[in-house]
Amino acid sequence: MEPFIQHSGIAIPIDRANVDTDAILPKQYLKSIRKSGYGGWLFDDWRYLDSGDIETPLQSRRPNPEFVLNDPRYRSGRILLARENFGCGSSREHAVWALRDFGVRAVVAPSFADIFCNNCTKNGILPVVVAERQIDRLFKLAAADKGAVLEVNLESCVVRTADGKAIPFTIEAAIRERLLRGEDDISITLRDKQLIAEFERTWHKQAPWLTNKVSG
Repeated sequence: MEPFIQHSGIAIPIDRANVDTDAILPKQYLKSIRKSGYGGWLFDDWRYLDSGDIETPLQSRRPNPEFVLNDPRYRSGRILLARENFGCGSSREHAVWALRDFGVRAVVAPSFADIFCNNCTKNGILPVVVAERQIDRLFKLAAADKGAVLEVNLESCVVRTADGKAIPFTIEAAIRERLLRGEDDISITLRDKQLIAEFERTWHKQAPWLTNKVSG
């Protein structure tokens, strides 16, 4: 997993509250067993005027010109602005994979659904919680300047606007550390690879009837 230390990018404003995971990535795309390749379907129902599924080529779809991701100024956006309770609904991790594949590295909102927030941190996306009045200010900034750039710094725990103003945020220390290091659950477990191997050797000696393969 790529470490998150400091990231700057154009702010993508999704000015809707209670955006659920089916809006982020609709259910028909959960048929895929891959962990990548979902970026073209991010916010699918809002992004396209026609219906699609996992078999429909993206080049045949009709983009909705009114949706933010179809505005050329936001296509390279890497920081998502959202309203309260972002990521509610089902627990599908695919929604986070779609954000990550599109290139989103941080989501800034007043609040997140708990499971979605947890899925973000396990996939290298930083969920940033700031006060609603600060979100209002960031949305106004993004509306006034559609190429508005924000900087999210996890080392100093601030969101910085182009004029240099800093908005502080807090994050659980353990989550901050794993994102700074770029560690997921597997890499954290592998820190103790030697201890795991020693345990397996000991267990094999103590209970060989459980670990020996039975010949057919």
